[in-house]
Amino acid sequence: MRRVVLFAPAFFVLAIAGCGGGGSSSSSKTTPATTTAATQSVGLGSTSLGKILIGANGRTLYLFEKDTGPKSTCNGGCVAVWAPYTTTGKPTAASGVDSAKLTTSKRSDGKSQVVYGGHPLYYYISDTKAGDTRGQNVHSFGADWYVVSAAGQKVEKSSSSSSKSSSSSSGSSSGTSTSSGGGYGGGGYH
Repeated sequence: MRRVVLFAPAFFVLAIAGCGGGGSSSSSKTTPATTTAATQSVGLGSTSLGKILIGANGRTLYLFEKDTGPKSTCNGGCVAVWAPYTTTGKPTAASGVDSAKLTTSKRSDGKSQVVYGGHPLYYYISDTKAGDTRGQNVHSFGADWYVVSAAGQKVEKSSSSSSKSSSSSSGSSSGTSTSSGGGYGGGGYH
């Protein structure tokens, strides 16, 4: 019983530090989808892919090519891997981010998702720290996922900083989950 008592405070500290909000059953699998701050900020971070959009705690934000407008098509099992960047208030633009491109869109679950340049924004579950870009050029849930530039466009370069994100070049891979764990939420710990 003493181990459980000692583990519980550590879990809550890691959950709060890991994503700024509610977590899941494992501290290494905290999902930023439950971030419920009144306003979310979108900033720019420097990675091997260049300057890209980042959200809470410097985590990389992605666009989903299946989304053809500001309304998200990532629902069900997709949100367990690609967590929508949600807000309960108006999102704010940090330095280098165009506030005119920053809006929100109502999701099918009723939450407001942050949208930049017409693209709903998401986190990737296998990106565990600031600067990770393991979701770059991953094909899952019917389309490709890319990091987003300050111009609101996908960045098509392959990442060299993440251990597995450079496994497929230019999106014509043969399998559906050849990079970064594909449909698994628990993969990508290398």
